[in-house]
Amino acid sequence: MRDLLPVKLLILTLTAALVSVSVVYCGFPASLLTLERAFPAEQRVDLDVLRARDRARHARILQGVVDGVVDFAVDGTSDPYLAGLYFTRVKLGSPPREFNVQIDTGSDVLWVACSTCSNCPKSSEIGVELNFYDTGSSSTASMVPCSDPICPSVVQPAASDCTNQNNQCGYSFQYGDGSGTSGYYVSDLLYFDMVLGNSLIVNSSAPIIFGCSTYQSGDLTKTDKAIDGIFGFGQQGLSVISQLSSRGITPKVFSHCLKGEGNGGGILVLGEILEPSIVYSPLVPSQPHYNLNLQSIAVQGQLLPIDPAKFVTTNNRGTIIDSGTTLSYLVDEAFDPFVSAITTAVSQSASPVISKGNQCYMVPTSINEIFPPVSLNFAGSASMVLRPQDYLIHYGVFDGAPLWCIGFQKVQDQGVSILGDLVLKDKIVVYDLARQRIGWANYDCSLSVNVSITSGKDEYVNAGQLVSSSSRNMLFKTPVALLVHVLVFIGFIIS
Repeated sequence: MRDLLPVKLLILTLTAALVSVSVVYCGFPASLLTLERAFPAEQRVDLDVLRARDRARHARILQGVVDGVVDFAVDGTSDPYLAGLYFTRVKLGSPPREFNVQIDTGSDVLWVACSTCSNCPKSSEIGVELNFYDTGSSSTASMVPCSDPICPSVVQPAASDCTNQNNQCGYSFQYGDGSGTSGYYVSDLLYFDMVLGNSLIVNSSAPIIFGCSTYQSGDLTKTDKAIDGIFGFGQQGLSVISQLSSRGITPKVFSHCLKGEGNGGGILVLGEILEPSIVYSPLVPSQPHYNLNLQSIAVQGQLLPIDPAKFVTTNNRGTIIDSGTTLSYLVDEAFDPFVSAITTAVSQSASPVISKGNQCYMVPTSINEIFPPVSLNFAGSASMVLRPQDYLIHYGVFDGAPLWCIGFQKVQDQGVSILGDLVLKDKIVVYDLARQRIGWANYDCSLSVNVSITSGKDEYVNAGQLVSSSSRNMLFKTPVALLVHVLVFIGFIIS
């Protein structure tokens, strides 16, 4: 027993030091606190009552702590011959059930397939087991009635519908590829791991509103890329990032790093990834999507002869960032000069061929030795430099030589250029909604990244390092961050 005395003294010393600092931090004088039981010792309390009390307390804690980031695992790949999409997992309901949902920055709503869906796929060819959300199986689920203010305020056109007889706020979405889904809105708990500091990870939950899909159409019904739903990361009010940040649970910024090589995967975090080489371009204001001002395109340092007016954002023109799109698309006024410049640049080393209507090349050696770099130049002097693998797709072998084709597609019937996973892979991409800007930097997404969060005074605290889903170990290195969060937590206790 005598050997334990120094340990006890050390613990008491550290505890006293932390409490002392916390008193100064929170502005409270040191005083003796009287503790009382929430429930009398002789009174039996049902577990449901205790769980409800804990949930209420967790909600209060989360509402007061902004200094946290949420980390999601990422699976999938940009390879159109494999999954051709990136997806993550979310846990919904009580008890929580896991759903695989596509990461989509081109839409706003999180939705998953309902158990009552009439034509949702029952199996998937991308190696995931499909699950169905059942409101009746979740003790925390509640329907969103037509009288809820969120129902008429849904931003997407024709997204809400309250003509049904059940007084349920319904929705109907149509995506750019012609697929669609309809259903009704539900409120239930979303579970997530919140990183609060140096190795401090808290299992958290928060109520959110999401869609329960009862009908799907188009490609959503096919089994080759079937998934449980779509995780919309748009900037409108019903997106999860908007719901959580508006309550102070997460910062108003999210980031991803989608791994292009091998089995794909990557990093997705509700927080800001820090990297010195990131460049930022301002978002075009008052747009439903993540629109950027693309000003010019250069191939091997030479600007292409494209009228800048063709890139200006209007009702039916502009350039958007969309992680839910596998390839990338250019307006025809930019596509033709782009392909022509690439063909000219490799004319001495690669043989151009047309395959299934696509401009392709028979390449005798590495594409990095032959094909030129491409620069997409945006407002704010921010350039996105593309490697050959960021604009080419490997189509197999033709006459004994590797066949590579232009991955960009020509926009035929509208003037919107879309930068999808073909371009976004192997880059850190930061969606800073608070400052209305998007940043990016080329990066090996199998490496760890530094993630920061914004405090109330716009100061940054290092939340540590997060690693790709291929190696999910958390690495943290800043003890100061832990101290700050311990002080905040103690502040809650003594208040």
